[in-house]
Amino acid sequence: MVILVDTSVWVDYFNGVASPEVDALHDLLAGAELVLGDVIVMEILRGFRSERDAIRAEAALRRYDIRSLLGAEAAVIAAQHYRYLRQRGVTIRKSNDVVIASWCLSQACGLLYTDRNFDPFVEWLGLRRVSP
Repeated sequence: MVILVDTSVWVDYFNGVASPEVDALHDLLAGAELVLGDVIVMEILRGFRSERDAIRAEAALRRYDIRSLLGAEAAVIAAQHYRYLRQRGVTIRKSNDVVIASWCLSQACGLLYTDRNFDPFVEWLGLRRVSP
């Protein structure tokens, strides 16, 4: 199974935070079919205060397959997912999370995350959460 790792886990990884998700990421880095999303790369790199650290992180991230998560069709599907969840009383506050979850759904890709915004996608739309 292809696995996408959300920004929430990567940020903890780069900040040296100990968590089950970071431990799972360490395991995945050893050989799983891991992909990154362009939006996730942007979110990770924008958080570095030091240009030197950002450049090192970018080099590390470029070792993995970086996929474009949003195109014309994907945008329409993401909006449909957002409306579907909103009709069920769930409002996802970050558009990037809608894009990430929708891409994973369209690719039958697992998602490793710590951000609760993805839980409704698991519950209502069948997103495959990668459990640590």
